[in-house]
Formats: sequence, structure tokens, C-alpha cells
Amino acid sequence: MTYKMIVLDLDDTLLRDDLTISERTKQSLMDAQDAGVKVVLASGRPESGMLPIAEELRLKDYGSFILSFNGGNIINCRTGEVLFSSTLPVETVHELYDISRRENVWIHTYLGDKIITEDPNEYTDIEGKLTNLPIDVVDSFKEAVTAPVVKALMLREPDFLAGVEKKLQKEFDGCLSIMRSKPFFLEFTEVGVTKGTSLDKLIQKLGISRDEVIAIGDSNNDLSMIQFAGLGVAMGNATEEIKAHADFITDTNMNDGVAKVVESFILKTETVQS
Repeated sequence: MTYKMIVLDLDDTLLRDDLTISERTKQSLMDAQDAGVKVVLASGRPESGMLPIAEELRLKDYGSFILSFNGGNIINCRTGEVLFSSTLPVETVHELYDISRRENVWIHTYLGDKIITEDPNEYTDIEGKLTNLPIDVVDSFKEAVTAPVVKALMLREPDFLAGVEKKLQKEFDGCLSIMRSKPFFLEFTEVGVTKGTSLDKLIQKLGISRDEVIAIGDSNNDLSMIQFAGLGVAMGNATEEIKAHADFITDTNMNDGVAKVVESFILKTETVQS
């Protein structure tokens, strides 16, 4: 199979634990782009938190794309055009705030290039460091959110949040997309919006078939694109659920797992090894 696109999650997939790209991985992706392969970044991060990585990989020069907010936005890196955008109504975000109080979890969302929260907490601080976005602690979350937003997050320690996730997935079944991107991040987007559905929209615009796509990820919010792609790849450090649904399991993010996929399946300079 000749692959025309590789879609990459960022945290714990493309990026090492220190949030950098290894030289081997970067070179393999540049070689893939030189060969005409589209490199697409797909993350729960907002666009502004992804642009430095897109710039490092020169996605603008190669005419590639970003899927931000778990697929809530599709952005053409060359033109800056937003090809697709999905939002949550203000009323829904306010309802999620009320539910966060009921369930004893924190909540934040994004307004412009800021993270908005009413309650300072360690997990919103982590999101600020991951995205390099400032955190605006407001007196009233509801008064601050007066326009639709792409997504909202609820946050707590992983074991506690797992119970909240199961409860709310039943409560909002058919109304919202709910998934965890990290063990302590529970993300809410418009129903039907996932990395997989947005990837489908993108390849239809480009005339690429799903069989010609590789998707690589590690967390539950990557499941939809891993199942959609012709070759769905789980990182060696992925969750067991992701590994169970993947076509192939590569090495970890700390051991050039992405580079090994590119070298084996696209550049064909390495023997395929699981």
C-alpha cells in the first residue's frame, strides 16, 4: 500500500515527555513530506497550541492541515482557512458548568487564546503548560462564556473522573461527544465530532481514500481516527483499549515510535517490527 497521509496525535505520541520532537522523528516526517505525503496534526489542543509544532514541521510549506479541539476545527496550514468548525452553544456550556458543580469536578474552556476557569487547579495548569496558553481565572464562568465555544473540559484525578465519564456518557448519549484525552481531562464537543469524523471530512476534500491514511495515537480520544484509518497505529505507551483496536503497535513516544512507523510503512527504509 502507498500511503498519502499520516495523522498524528501530539502529546505522548509525536511529542516526547518534554514536549519536543526527536531529531529522528522530525527527519522522517520531513522526508515523508518531501515524498508527497501529507502530515496532519490531530489534537485536543486549540489551534494556537499546535501552531509551533506545525511550524517546526513546515506544514505550511507542504500545504498540510491541523485538526484542533479533537476535530472541532480543520485548518489549512498554508492559507489559514478554517475548512470545518463545530461549536457548543452557550446554553450547553452553562449546563456543563452546573453539572461540574454537581459532580464535584473542575471545568474550563477556551475564549480566544486564553483558558477560562473559575477555579484554579493543577490540571488546568497542566493544560496551560501543554498549550502555552495563559489561564484567565474569572469570577463567574457563566458570565465569561457569552458566545459558543469549540469544547469544554472537566478535570479531576483519573480514578474519580472515570466514574464521572461513565455517568455523563449515559446522561448525554446522542447529545454530546464525551471522551478523555488524558486520564485527568474529560472533553466535551458537539455530538458526532471526533478526530475520526473530521479526518473523514478532510480526506474527502483532498480525494484521498481511508486506505491511504495512517493514524497514530495513544489515548481514548484517538480511537475514532485509529479505527477509521487504513492503518491504525497505537503507540507502545498507549492505553490497553487503544492497543486492542489498533492494526499495529509501534514503539513508545520516548523511543521514536512515530519515526519507526514512517520509516517502515512510508519510506520503507526499515523492516516492519511491532
